[in-house]
Amino acid sequence: MSVNPKKHLGQHFLKDENIARKIVETLSWKNYNRVLEIGPGTGVLTKYFIEQQKEISVVEIDAESVEYLKTNYPGLKIFEEDFLKMSLAKKLGSEPLCILGNFPYNISSQIVFKIIENRKQIPEMSGMFQKEVAERICAREGSKTYGILSVLTQAYYHTSYLFTVSENVFRPPPKVKSAVIRLERHTKELAVNEELFFNIVKTGFNQRRKMLRNALKSFIGSQIDFEDNLLNLRAEQLTINQFIELTAKLTEWKQSSTKNF
Repeated sequence: MSVNPKKHLGQHFLKDENIARKIVETLSWKNYNRVLEIGPGTGVLTKYFIEQQKEISVVEIDAESVEYLKTNYPGLKIFEEDFLKMSLAKKLGSEPLCILGNFPYNISSQIVFKIIENRKQIPEMSGMFQKEVAERICAREGSKTYGILSVLTQAYYHTSYLFTVSENVFRPPPKVKSAVIRLERHTKELAVNEELFFNIVKTGFNQRRKMLRNALKSFIGSQIDFEDNLLNLRAEQLTINQFIELTAKLTEWKQSSTKNF
């Protein structure tokens, strides 16, 4: 039985065994004993976990791939559903787990945001992304690729760009290069209002050409209401810690002021 890659699911099946093995070997196995693989397709990554006798579950939305996996990997725990709609706690309990996969490129950013939402359960992620998205996730301040995805991911995880992957190792070949990255959760949670932090980051980058004092007017009103040197910078110039610092200062100002924002 063969499985045909489906364009509407963003499927590009990895056919290079060496790269498949390298991806599995990127996992540290620190602070977790379980892995959930997203979009296993024909199991090119899955089989290396089975060889190591690790505890692995997979989530696959493609019915044809599910049938292939059931036939070729009997006993494998398979969730036939959409990862983005999946309740990890209900399906897998509350124990820590790692997320791994050759992620569908059309939903890869959404996968990262779901990982962030479930960060208390997910100490690590390793997987394949479109190279451009991988670079955005790992970008540092001052870079043109530095943005919302960079800041929100790096606020909770240490990001590592591991290696680039040629388009020729997939079936069918995508039109872009790919890259494997790893996320390792920070040991400390953010010590600020997270909702405000998210809103500041998103609002700042949605008007990234403006200085923050103009981009964040909906939060701070006129400059006489709240003043800080960070407001003289653009969002792309702030480090993660400076975004956290600005959030803390705004929170303190809000608590001591009768103004609403």
